[in-house]
Amino acid sequence: MKILIVEDDISISAFVVKGLKEAGFTVDTAFTGDEGYIKLITGVYDAAVMDIMLPEIDGLTVIEKIRSKNINTPIIILSAKREVDDRVIGFQKGGDDYLTKPFSFSELLVRIQALIRRARKGETVTSLECADLKMDLISHSVSRGETSIELQPKEFAVLEYMLHNKGRVISKTLMMEAVWDYNFDPQTNIVDVVISRLRSKIDKDFEKKLLHTVRGIGYVLKDE
Repeated sequence: MKILIVEDDISISAFVVKGLKEAGFTVDTAFTGDEGYIKLITGVYDAAVMDIMLPEIDGLTVIEKIRSKNINTPIIILSAKREVDDRVIGFQKGGDDYLTKPFSFSELLVRIQALIRRARKGETVTSLECADLKMDLISHSVSRGETSIELQPKEFAVLEYMLHNKGRVISKTLMMEAVWDYNFDPQTNIVDVVISRLRSKIDKDFEKKLLHTVRGIGYVLKDE
C-alpha cells in the first residue's frame, strides 16, 4: 500500500516515513502544497497525510482542489488547531480524518489503516459507536442513549482511540503512545486516572457497562 505524506517539517516527515515503512507501506513525500497537489493528481495512493500550514498553498486548499477533480484519496489532516470549528472546516473541505499535533505514530498508523479499510468498503465515517454510546467526530460530541456526555479533551481522545479499536484490548503503554506524547513518563498513572474519569461518565449511570479492565493487560471497550 502506498501513502503520501505532505508535511514541510522535515523532522516530522522523516519520523512518519520511517514508521510507515517499518509497518510495510510504500511512502512518497511532498514538502509544499503545490508538490503535494501535483503528486495527488498524477499518482495513485491508498491514503495521504496532509499538514495544513504548508508553503505555496495550504493543505486545505490542496484538499479542496483535488476533491473538485473527483480524486477521492482518503486524507488525514494534521493540524495544531484543536477547536471544533477547525475540525468542521477540515471535513467540509474534504478531509476524511483530523489529527491534532503533537501526535503519536501509533495513533496515526491506526487511523491510516482505518481510513483505508473504510475506503475499500466505500464508506464515509464521521461518527463512531459502541452499543448506545455514540461519538460525532465533526461536532466533537458524545452521547449515550438520550444522554449527552461532556468530556475533557484527554477523555475524548482516549474514548475516540478506544472506539477506533472497539473490542481490542489496549495496553497502558499503547494508550500512552496514542493519546499522550510518546516521550511521556511511563511510570505515571495518568492513564488509570483518565480511564477512571471516563468510566464514571460513560458507564456509572448505565446498566450495561462498556469499558472493561483486563487485569494485567489494559482496557477494552466492547458491547458484549
